[in-house]
Amino acid sequence: MKIFPAIDIKDKRCVRLIKGDFNKKTEYKTSPIDQAGKYKDHGFKNLHIVDLDGALTGNTVNLDIIQAIVNKYDLKIEVGGGIRSIDSIKKYVDSGVEKVILGSAAIKNKEFLKEACTKFKNKIALGLDAKNGNLSVSGWKENLNTKTSDFLKEVNDFGVSRLIYTDINRDGTKASPNFDETVKIAEMSKFPVIISGGVSSINDIKKARKLNDKNIEGIIVGKAIYDGDIKLDELVKELDA
Repeated sequence: MKIFPAIDIKDKRCVRLIKGDFNKKTEYKTSPIDQAGKYKDHGFKNLHIVDLDGALTGNTVNLDIIQAIVNKYDLKIEVGGGIRSIDSIKKYVDSGVEKVILGSAAIKNKEFLKEACTKFKNKIALGLDAKNGNLSVSGWKENLNTKTSDFLKEVNDFGVSRLIYTDINRDGTKASPNFDETVKIAEMSKFPVIISGGVSSINDIKKARKLNDKNIEGIIVGKAIYDGDIKLDELVKELDA
C-alpha cells in the first residue's frame, strides 16, 4: 500500500487546517522543501502536496517550491490546490509531478475534467471532498446537493487515474478516516482510491492496509505526523509490508 505523507503550503510555510478552515490553521517551523527531504530520508516514495495559496487564488502560487522539491528529491508527487485550467495542469506536468489533482473545477465542469484526462493521460487524479455523502467545493465553503456516488457514476469512464476521497468532517481532526464510506466509493470506482482525512494513529494505517483488495491504493497522512502522533520510523514500516 502507498503512504502519502502530506505537505500543505501556505505563505511558503508548512501548515495544517482543521476541516479546511483557514481560521483554524497551525503553522510548522519546517520549510516545505526540508519537510519533503525528511520524508525522502525516511524512505517514503510518494508525497501529497496541496498549494493552499493556489486553492484561494486559482493560480500556481507555489510552483517554485514544488519544482524545487521535484528537482531535489526522487519522489512521486501528487499536487492539488486551485488547479482550474489546462495551462496550470501543463505547468505542473512539465515540472515533473506524477499526478495533478483536480477538485472543484472538475466537479463544476465535467467537460474540463474530460479534456484534462484526454490531454494528460495517466496524469489526472480526481479529488472528491464530501460532507455527509454530498460533494463540497470551493475550499469546502460550498456544499452541493450532489451525492458523491452520483457524480462518480457520471465521470467513471473519463480516464481518471486516481481518486482521492476526503471526508471533510474528519479532515485535520485525527478522528480516524471514514473507512466505510471510502470503501463504498472504492467499490464503485473504476480507478484506485486514496483514503484521506482524519488519520490519527498507526492503527488507522494498519486498517487501511487490510483494504488493499477493495481498490484502495493508499492513504494520506498529515496532521498526525506533524503533531507527533505517528512517528515516521513507525510509519515507514507499513510501506509494502
